[in-house]
Amino acid sequence: MRIHDTMTGVVRDFVPLRDGHASIYLCGATVQGLPHIGHVRSGVAFDVLRRWLTAKGFDVAFIRNVTDIDDKILTKAADAGRPWWEWAATFERAFSSAYDSLGVLPPSAEPRATGHITQMVELIERLLTGGHAYTGDGDVYFDVLSYPEYGQLSGHRIDDVHQGEGVATGKRDPRDFTLWKGAKPGEPSWPTPWGPGRPGWHTECVAMCEEYLGPAFDIHAGGMDLVFPHHENEIAQARAAGDGFAQYWMHNGWVTMGGEKMSKSLGNVLSIPAVLQRVRAAELRYYLGSAHYRSMLEFSETALQDAVKAYTGIEDFLHRVRNRVGTVVPGDWTEKFGAALDDDLAVPTALAEVHAARAEGNRALDTGDHDTAMTHARSIRAMMGILGCDPLDERWESRDETSAALAAIDELVHWALAGRAEAREQRDWAKADEIRDRLKAAGIVVTDTADGPQWELGDGSNK
Repeated sequence: MRIHDTMTGVVRDFVPLRDGHASIYLCGATVQGLPHIGHVRSGVAFDVLRRWLTAKGFDVAFIRNVTDIDDKILTKAADAGRPWWEWAATFERAFSSAYDSLGVLPPSAEPRATGHITQMVELIERLLTGGHAYTGDGDVYFDVLSYPEYGQLSGHRIDDVHQGEGVATGKRDPRDFTLWKGAKPGEPSWPTPWGPGRPGWHTECVAMCEEYLGPAFDIHAGGMDLVFPHHENEIAQARAAGDGFAQYWMHNGWVTMGGEKMSKSLGNVLSIPAVLQRVRAAELRYYLGSAHYRSMLEFSETALQDAVKAYTGIEDFLHRVRNRVGTVVPGDWTEKFGAALDDDLAVPTALAEVHAARAEGNRALDTGDHDTAMTHARSIRAMMGILGCDPLDERWESRDETSAALAAIDELVHWALAGRAEAREQRDWAKADEIRDRLKAAGIVVTDTADGPQWELGDGSNK
């Protein structure tokens, strides 16, 4: 198996530190608000990695953290007049629900930052003792210039480093980053040898990585937006403290709209619950996992519906085989499928093999060659199971009245929105407003975006 390593910039053979064992740390959510599809893409992408390693016989330790103390959490909770811990817990549950709804396997452990203050304090003490950190005005900072290899992951030149932390009076150099934030009135704090305060973001993950996976482990994963400064700063701390840390770095691309990273302002229409009002969970998972994990996934309603059609094509074939031939149990994946996933998780190539098997299976079924059709069906179940969306898995066997109703609503809403768009083109504003108002009265909330109108079911208060 070969994977792309961000550190070296090339696809490398995957050679684990321990034969037969794979250790993976995925940077999880900062639980400040509702998860949208951009947030959970990494969960889906690296769930495929985990499933593939398991299928190949590896014993996989998979850690995904929760950042439950952060500037944004504190600010949003204060603005809402809620306790910070309640705010964090509320959205931690929302993320857990989103992962579960998309069939992302539970991690081996899911540590919270606030549960690992002791480990962070011990790490910071090691850095202070080694001359890689210093205190100032109640804070503790990492001395970037004390670590000559800084920039090795991101390629940043030391003269161009900007941490984005703003001005701090205790910093010796603006390129340094915060390990510990001194206590401020109204904020939570924990006692330390250098005074009370709370952890810096970059310190949290190093402490949790090493607590569960040891001072050296196989793969550190996350979104490409984390390469700098977060992951660069993690490496600096761990290596300065004398630890080997991650041997491979894997980063997934963004979900974009209009070529830009998905905006939090669109979270209301692209939150997981909102999208699941328009498509089934297995279909959304198929969509989010269908592109190569390192590529950008440009969201559009058309692309989403294309993925739905592709998934239902696979589903329909499996149902035809089951209805005509009998029970379909998972078989073996094809050689080309395995080769694709071994090549840096080339899911698009793997899916092409799935659809080729579906086409061959349908032809066999049409000619009465039931044995060949069954062979393809069993292979498809195996391959789709590794991708996490086997249509015959009991969790996805959901073609019920609710799913059918949502599909019908989606078709009718798009028909209405097409009429609204036509009215707008003809400058018939009265008709356009009438269509919008009738949708609103029916409990359909329409939001105009750069990618076109998006809809979701309201809470019934407009009826």
